[in-house]
Amino acid sequence: MKRFKYVLCAMLVAFSLLAVGCGGQEPQGTGKKEGEFVIVTSFYPMYIDVLNLTDGVEGVKVVNMTKPQTGCLHDYQLTTEDLKTLESADAFVVNGAGMESFLDKVTSQQKDLKIIDASRSDKINLLKDGEEENPHVWLSVTYAIEQVKAITSQLCEADPKHERQYKDNAMAYVEKLSDLREEMHSELDSLPHKEIVTFHEAFPYLAKEFRLKIVSVIEREPGTEPAPKELEELIEQVRALPVKVLFTEPQYSPTAAETIARETGAKLYKLDPVVTGEATPEAKDAYLSAMRENMKVLKEALQ
Repeated sequence: MKRFKYVLCAMLVAFSLLAVGCGGQEPQGTGKKEGEFVIVTSFYPMYIDVLNLTDGVEGVKVVNMTKPQTGCLHDYQLTTEDLKTLESADAFVVNGAGMESFLDKVTSQQKDLKIIDASRSDKINLLKDGEEENPHVWLSVTYAIEQVKAITSQLCEADPKHERQYKDNAMAYVEKLSDLREEMHSELDSLPHKEIVTFHEAFPYLAKEFRLKIVSVIEREPGTEPAPKELEELIEQVRALPVKVLFTEPQYSPTAAETIARETGAKLYKLDPVVTGEATPEAKDAYLSAMRENMKVLKEALQ
């Protein structure tokens, strides 16, 4: 009886190994189907772009590497989970312009991975914060359009099988972005007041496009409140404004802005840099919606 049980167990083990060897399960951790083209995006703005470019394209999977509430990737450190996600990627879409400081680590470990740089365009002129380039390119609608074009061009090289669909989707999305740009210019160009104080250095591209003047920023580094002397200077700058308004961001604590508002009587508004959101198919229109909301906020604040 014991011998019979031993033989039966041995047979079951052998059968299970045979099933795995014959493709009964996918390799652990990849989540990739046979023949599937997997595009991983570095963070939310890139995810939105790629969702639009791959809309309705069969055999293409889009995965956002970072968690929904990660925000900007200024000091982001790659996790083991991130590296596992990238192992199954055929292409990795990044914002570029220095946003993904971890990119060297990715390319050194995954030499065959196709990196698609959304800021690789002759039509994008990067602004500088001191010696460093400002990577928040997507907050200019004009540059957001150029990023979509740059991603499309490089994506077609990486996956020529779906070139026609990518290009058709790009044309449709660029048309939506062009309509957004026209709408925002019609609402913001004639505003009587143009001076603003923003939360951090996310909005210079937005300001440049719509001729706004950023007088100061509340936190040079997100999450690092201004020193007492800096706070005093900010308070004086806000007191001198013809329209006393401060713009916070939904991703960060407004504590410092609230302190300035109490001292100056300034009103608080929120501008969204469009860096957080759920990585679901519904995110396709997230940029359009967030920028229209930003337009309404600016119009209300600066009338």
